[in-house]
Amino acid sequence: MGLFGLEKLRFGHSQNGGGNGAGKILNVKKNIKNSGLSSVFAKKPRREAVFEIKSPNGRLVATFMLDKGQICYFVKKDEQVIVRRSKLGIAVKDDRPMTDDFGLIRAYSKSIDETWEAYWGEQRVIRNHYNETAIYLEETGKPNRLLTLRFRVFDDGVAFRYEVPVQNAMDKMIVADELTEFTVDVNGQSWSIPAYQPDRYEYDYTNKRVHELHESVHTPLTIQCPTGHYISLHEAALYNYGSMTLKLDGASLRSDITPLADGMRAYVELPFSTPWRVIMVGNSAVDLVVNRMLLNLNEPPRDDFSWVSPTKFLGIWWAMYVGEWTWAPGERHGATTEHAKQYIDACAKLGIPALLIEGWNDGWEGDWLENGRYNKFTEATPDFDMRAVANYARENGVEIVGHHETVGFIDNYEEQIEDAYAFLRERGVRYIKSGYAGSKMMINGQREFHHSQLGVLHYQYALELAAEYQIMLDVHEPIKGTGIERTWPNLMTREGARGQEYEGGALVPSHACFLPFTRLLAGGMDYTSGIFDVGNFSKRIASTIVRQLAYYVTIYSSMQMAADRPQLYLENFPDLFAFIRDVPVRWEKTVPLLGEIGRSFVVARQAWQGDEWYVGGVTNEEGRKVELYLDFIEPRMDYVATIYRDSEDAHYRDHQLGYVIEERIVRRGDRIELYMAPGGGFAIKLKKEKT
Repeated sequence: MGLFGLEKLRFGHSQNGGGNGAGKILNVKKNIKNSGLSSVFAKKPRREAVFEIKSPNGRLVATFMLDKGQICYFVKKDEQVIVRRSKLGIAVKDDRPMTDDFGLIRAYSKSIDETWEAYWGEQRVIRNHYNETAIYLEETGKPNRLLTLRFRVFDDGVAFRYEVPVQNAMDKMIVADELTEFTVDVNGQSWSIPAYQPDRYEYDYTNKRVHELHESVHTPLTIQCPTGHYISLHEAALYNYGSMTLKLDGASLRSDITPLADGMRAYVELPFSTPWRVIMVGNSAVDLVVNRMLLNLNEPPRDDFSWVSPTKFLGIWWAMYVGEWTWAPGERHGATTEHAKQYIDACAKLGIPALLIEGWNDGWEGDWLENGRYNKFTEATPDFDMRAVANYARENGVEIVGHHETVGFIDNYEEQIEDAYAFLRERGVRYIKSGYAGSKMMINGQREFHHSQLGVLHYQYALELAAEYQIMLDVHEPIKGTGIERTWPNLMTREGARGQEYEGGALVPSHACFLPFTRLLAGGMDYTSGIFDVGNFSKRIASTIVRQLAYYVTIYSSMQMAADRPQLYLENFPDLFAFIRDVPVRWEKTVPLLGEIGRSFVVARQAWQGDEWYVGGVTNEEGRKVELYLDFIEPRMDYVATIYRDSEDAHYRDHQLGYVIEERIVRRGDRIELYMAPGGGFAIKLKKEKT
C-alpha cells in the first residue's frame, strides 16, 4: 500500500476537535478581524506585502514579507533582530517549488486568550495567549497553486506553518523538500545532538558556534544569540510528515526533513498542514524551561481521557543491566513468575504503585537485535505466567507495566499489535513501555528512519490504538516530543535522549545539566532515575546518591521509575527512598530558579492541587554553592523543609555515598545555602507545618 491515504486508513480520530473533562478550555477571549486586503476574487493578486504580527505584550514581532512574489519572514524582540530575513517554501516533486511566484489574495487576523486544564504535566492550568495572522496566497503563474502561511506570535515565541488546500491543480502532493530557513547569527552558541545517527537521539550534547554545525542536527536546537537572547528551534503537532532536522546552508539554518527510503520527505493528500515551525524565545536559558508553546499549538483532546493516571514504577530491569539477571530465558532469567511476585511484594511495601516487567515474552533468545523480527507479543516464556502475575498484582494493589520491544521491526509488530493490546488489557494491564531499538525501522519491507513520515505514522497509530484500549504508553527510542500529549494524554512519557542505561562510562554529570534546556523542552523523559547502587563496578554511576533524588524534580516525567533493585530501597537506604516515595509525578506549577546550560539547573515544583513544594538541583563535574530564595511558597506560613544534600566531601567518582539529611522550619523570603558536590545535587521537600 502506498503512502497516499495511509493516514485516513489508520486513524479514526481527527487532529482537530473540542475537549472533554480535564483538558477542557476553561475560558477564552477571541478577537477576529479581516485585514481588509483584496478578496479571493481579485483579478490580480498583489506581489508585494508586509505583515507585522505582534505578541500580546508587543515586544516580540514576526514580520511576513511578500517581496516580488517571494515569501519570507524575520523576527525581532525589543527591536533587536533574533531571526534575520529567512526564506519560506516547499519543494514539490516533478514541479517547480512553491516559494517565489506568489501574490496576496487576502489575510485574516485574530487574537486568542484562553486557559485550559491539563490531565497531567509540569503545570496544571495553562494560558494560551497569542495573536495570529493567516496569509492566503496564490501563484501568479500556472498552475496557480494556493498556499496559506499561518503565523502565531506568543509573548515567548513565534510559530508558523504551511497549509495547502484542495485545489484545481492538485489533490495530493509529494514533498521533495521543505525550504524553511532560520537565519540566526552564526556566531551564536548552540547546543545540539547529531541527526541521522544509528542511536537516534541518544548522543551527548555538544556546544558549538552555529557556523560550526556542519552536519544536520536534531531539534530542539537551543541557541544563545549574540544579543543575549536564548532561542530554541523546534516543531509542534508532528503528524503524517517527516521530523524536521536542521542543517547549515550558507548563512542560514535550513529545515532538513527526515527522508523516506526513496528520498522523498512526505506523501500527502490535500488539504494538508505541515507541523508548526517553532521559535521559542527567552531572555535567559531558564525562561525556555516554562515555555508552553508546544502544548498550546496542539488541539485539545477530542475524547474523554479521565482514565489516564500518572504513576511511579519499579522494574525487573536494572538487575539485568548489572548482570545479575538476563532478559533471555535460562538459569538467570529475570522475568519469571517468582521474581515478579517478589517485586510486587516490594512495590506494596515501598508504596510504589506499579511494576515494569521486561523479558517476559518469546523472542529474547540469541541475538535479540536481529531476532526481534520474530518477537511474539502474546506468548510468554515457559517460566512466566502473565495471568497469574497480573492477578497477584491486583490482589496487592499494584499495576503491571507491560513491555513491547519491537526492535524496530514494525511489519512484525503491526501484525500483532491489536492482539497484543487486547492480551494485556484482558489481564488488567493498563501501561506499556514500548521500545524501538535498532538503527532503523523495518516498514513495508524497507529500512526507514525512525523519524521519517512512515515512522511518525507508526508511532501515531500505536498511540491512537492504545487510546482505544485505554492503555498508557512510555515510549523508548521514540519520535521526539512535539506537544501531541495535549491531544493524546495517554502518551505519558518518552525516552528520546541518553538515560541512565548509558551509565557505566557513557554518561557524564554535565549531561543532566544540558537536558532541561534542550531535550526536555520537547516534553517529559523517562530517565530511569533512582539508582542507589552507585558504586557497582559493572555499571558505575557518574552521580552522587543524592543526585538520584534530584532527578525526580529536575527531569519531568508523568511515569517515573524507581529503577534500582528493591532491596537497595528497603534495606540499604530507606531514609533516602522516602523522598522517592513522596515526590509527585504531576505538578501544579513549575518555577525554575537557577540554571546555566551544561553547568547547573535548579527548579521548584508545587504538587498537583496541593500545598507541598519540591526543589531539585544538579551540577556538572564542578562542585558549586547555590543560594535559594524561598519566594515561591505561600506567605505567612511555616514549612518543614526536609533537605537531602551532598556531604562536604562527596564526589561522583570517589565518595558517592556522602550525604546529609536535615530538617528546618522556613518561611517565604528565607534563604537556603546549599553545596552541590562534583556530579552531585540536592532535593528538598517543603511541607506546610500543621497548626
